[in-house]
Amino acid sequence: MKHKQIKTLFFLMLFSFGFYLNMVSQSTVSKQISTFNMEAPQLQTHKKIWVYLPKSYQESKKKYTVIYMHDAQNLFDSETSYAGEWKVDEYLDSISNNKTIVIGIEHGGEKRMDELTPYSNEKYGGGNGDAYLEFLVKTLKPYVDKNYRTLSDKENTIISGSSLGGLISFYALVKYPDTFGKAGVFSPAFWINDKEMFQLVEESQLDPDKKFFFLVGSEEGSTKEDASQMVSDQHAMAQLLIKKGVKKENVMDKVIPGGKHNENLWSTHFPEVYQWLIKN
Repeated sequence: MKHKQIKTLFFLMLFSFGFYLNMVSQSTVSKQISTFNMEAPQLQTHKKIWVYLPKSYQESKKKYTVIYMHDAQNLFDSETSYAGEWKVDEYLDSISNNKTIVIGIEHGGEKRMDELTPYSNEKYGGGNGDAYLEFLVKTLKPYVDKNYRTLSDKENTIISGSSLGGLISFYALVKYPDTFGKAGVFSPAFWINDKEMFQLVEESQLDPDKKFFFLVGSEEGSTKEDASQMVSDQHAMAQLLIKKGVKKENVMDKVIPGGKHNENLWSTHFPEVYQWLIKN
């Protein structure tokens, strides 16, 4: 790792040790949300899963695109979030013809770093991302496709997340090209597995039709150098994808001036990323 990324690491480690701050006493979760618990044998644990169904779901027989998202505690409800929610449900509720189901996977508290990193970092550990994705692909997705009306093909299966969730979402699109077709990659923590991630892409044969929306703030990290590194890592990865054959129009590489590593950034820009992924 070239830079310490102190603020970013502090943010990640707070998640890792399960320090949740209830920002409001009243839940903001939509009526369209339900939850269930399921065994995750690949991780030797159980996972709480959040499900957002469009308002039209019960009145129709249509099948729906599915977005799989990490850190479900922060997606829908201020009461369960760390530092504010993404307001995914409020935004989707506002769309009159929403055709998207969202599946949120709760992070594993103190195991978050382990679950959402594909490779072990010499200093910070982790590296159980393959088992986490195996749970998602081989246990969770089959359950969702069986129990909900989904468009189960890769073109209608999206994966998205922020920070470590952005890292594992990007990794999933590269490692499971037959499962996922698109990824929303918010503030990807490439720095924790930088050498391995770039090597993976260099050595992979990529589908030119895969779609990546990268988004990072210009002020992520504790110093200008840290922020510059996050931005340059994102630029470098986007360019590498194009070099490896992914169509240029399928790679969105966006930097938000003044954006910081927090839920406010991701919540504010979720609608833009969502619309691009759904329409492209």
